[in-house]
Amino acid sequence: MIARLSGRLLDKAPNRIVIDVHGVGYDVQIPLSTFYRLGQPGTDVALVVHTHVREEALALFGFSTRLELSLFEQLIGISGIGPRLALAVLSGIESAELVRAVRQGDVMRLTAIPGVGKKTAERIGLELKDRLHVALEPAVDGTADAGTKSDMRGDLLSALLNLGYHRSLADRAVDSALAAGPGTFEAVLKQALKELAR
Repeated sequence: MIARLSGRLLDKAPNRIVIDVHGVGYDVQIPLSTFYRLGQPGTDVALVVHTHVREEALALFGFSTRLELSLFEQLIGISGIGPRLALAVLSGIESAELVRAVRQGDVMRLTAIPGVGKKTAERIGLELKDRLHVALEPAVDGTADAGTKSDMRGDLLSALLNLGYHRSLADRAVDSALAAGPGTFEAVLKQALKELAR
């Protein structure tokens, strides 16, 4: 089984990439979260990989973090959720927020993910909650001011969605703006809008 790939990025699309590893091109399917972290074609890239074997095909799914890989493998372990839907889930919500939504039983947040209906969201919430382990906690509860940041994040996200931005793009812009440093709501919102304009 292939567990990791490291090489040169040959081709890049929002849902898949091709990595050249010593002259062999590997076609790897990825979530949007990983896509945004990759450089331009020609740059070096390293991904952790899930090798999915079926009777008629062998598919590679790549992730920029071990948390994403872990969540992907737990999602496909749920009855009725295949690799494509698992990728859609990870493309529609940040990993840490997915863990938070599952822990809090936030079905509404899960149904906001494109392609996830109420029944699927309930199944994810119910089954994934039992599979989440303590090792994922630092990724979610890492800061003392998590509550304040979470409140501001929700307000910023709401503002961007009301302006008509797509959920996954808004998520990414808000995370980047918050990571740039503390500030007032208006200052962080301006930074998020700058991120979206790039």
